[in-house]
Amino acid sequence: MASEFTSTIGQPNALSIGFFFLFVAFTLGVTWWAARRSRSAAEFYAAGRSVTGFQNGLALAGDYMSAASFLGIAGLVALKGYDGLIYSIGFLVGWPVMMFLIAEPLRNLGKYTFADVVAYRLRQKPIRVAAACGSLMTVAFYLIAQMVGSGSLVHLMFGLPYETAVLVVGAVMIAYVLFGGMLATTWVQIIKAVLLLGGASVMVFFVLRHFGFSPAELFRASAARYGDKVLAPGGLVSNPWDALSLGMALMFGTAGLPHILMRFYTVPDAKAARKSVFYATGLISYFYVLTFIIGFGAMTLVGQEVVAGFDKGGNMAALLLAEVTGGTMFLGFIAAVAFATILAVVAGLTLAGATTYAHDLYANVFRRGQSTEDDEVRMAKRATVALGVLAVALGIAFKGQNVAFMVGLAFAIAASANFPALLMSILWKRFSTFGAVCSIATGATLAVGLIVLSPTVWVDVLHSPWGMAAPFMLKNPALISLPAAFAAGWLGSVLRPEPDAEQRYAEQKIRNYLGVGAE
Repeated sequence: MASEFTSTIGQPNALSIGFFFLFVAFTLGVTWWAARRSRSAAEFYAAGRSVTGFQNGLALAGDYMSAASFLGIAGLVALKGYDGLIYSIGFLVGWPVMMFLIAEPLRNLGKYTFADVVAYRLRQKPIRVAAACGSLMTVAFYLIAQMVGSGSLVHLMFGLPYETAVLVVGAVMIAYVLFGGMLATTWVQIIKAVLLLGGASVMVFFVLRHFGFSPAELFRASAARYGDKVLAPGGLVSNPWDALSLGMALMFGTAGLPHILMRFYTVPDAKAARKSVFYATGLISYFYVLTFIIGFGAMTLVGQEVVAGFDKGGNMAALLLAEVTGGTMFLGFIAAVAFATILAVVAGLTLAGATTYAHDLYANVFRRGQSTEDDEVRMAKRATVALGVLAVALGIAFKGQNVAFMVGLAFAIAASANFPALLMSILWKRFSTFGAVCSIATGATLAVGLIVLSPTVWVDVLHSPWGMAAPFMLKNPALISLPAAFAAGWLGSVLRPEPDAEQRYAEQKIRNYLGVGAE
């Protein structure tokens, strides 16, 4: 089929543009509706805690199923076979950690950000500053990757200039967050999740129709065309330490992503928070199974040569497969869904960044808790505009750059800077302010420093300065930075204990388990 296939990707597609404008028009209507219900800080940051467990499960799934997951994993599987599964599994196994360790304490102890939990019985100012640095670094690196991806995708699919595409994404994203806050962002995520799951399900139906609806026949056909190696590990990650480090970043990074964590404040209580993780885990599991079949479908029906010819990273695999199996109309729909996916994720990231600035830094550090709700919401809206402009500027500045490492870096920072401090603040009585700051600073510094020294950046981006081999051999730093952050948190707490914080741990446990005093 590949030899007879001539793709229309790269030419302006009226159907794609039509589907895209339909999505934007509908979601802007939702934003207008949400804007009339988002006046107070709780309504702007947390949708008035009115989202049900099922709705939040869909929104969590929508936040998590980014274009990097949909396009990237399908491409990895199409080009590397079985090893693409390591990303699917890695992204997925973080959710049980979220369900059993994070969701309930976060909802019972916090208000708007994860720093609320870490600072619950510790000194506010140093914790807020350190946590804000970890959150904003995670958001910034994730946002750059999404903006560059959106510009490249729209340029390729719609024929728009790259800069225009980034500007359009930035403008729509700012409108979602600025006017509708968390309520609009939640419903945009829900709509996008339904479209993405529906589109991917139809694509898998089209693929399996070629193989008698038997996944085993699909895998046999793949092996017959490219050899048994595509069904065996080692095609993508040959070093087991690399596999372990990447797995740790993906697994624990999920529990440290600011835009995911703040979703637990949108539900009315801890029971709804647990339910939302249950639904999200099921939906995300289903989605990653679909991406695995889509990847093998692209490998077999489109061909690795054609996929790599369009993009050496394989990011066009799902779109090419949509065109091969469903024609130009289906390609247009899937392209619009991919673009909607990026729009929704950047809106969630922008809201998380704006909340961190307005709630953690402005209200609790600069104003020492003396600001009014109106002041805080006004500052959050200004931060939204500033972050949107910054995201557009960075998206244009990084044009043409390989920014795939930034997603890995965002997960590594989230796993190393945010997760250890959050977990120790919940579970360890002797955790102190100094220990929390040491943990966050160590995790963030090591995550950024080691990834710059790793082959991912040193060789692929910087092209081995001074002819030196990469000083750090692993491609992902989490194997070192995550344990180091836990060790720094323990050592800092032992060196500078905080008796007052230890005494308040009993009170924290009661609120943690019973929700007494939670909003």
